[in-house]
Amino acid sequence: MTNKVFEQIAAGLREAVEIQAGRADPASYRVHVPETVDVKSIRKSLGLTQAAFANRYGFSKGAVTDWEQGRSRPEASTRMFLTVIAREPEAVDRALAAA
Repeated sequence: MTNKVFEQIAAGLREAVEIQAGRADPASYRVHVPETVDVKSIRKSLGLTQAAFANRYGFSKGAVTDWEQGRSRPEASTRMFLTVIAREPEAVDRALAAA
């Protein structure tokens, strides 16, 4: 491992510690958008049909079908939302119920 790579890793770890401790400026957070999202596995893990998944989270059923069959790919913001749904579905449901 080169010194440059080591320093990049160390800087990332220091940043993570600052974020975890609440000392980092939220405006400086970087969001990493996943390149791919397995929509079908997310939907199935929630026990929802394509129609129910689409209705619950504001997608069209056609879009969900297209994503699952590989005919199209969700845009970056949608991939981020799908990631949140996959990791914290109850939080998403609470937030959307309050809207």
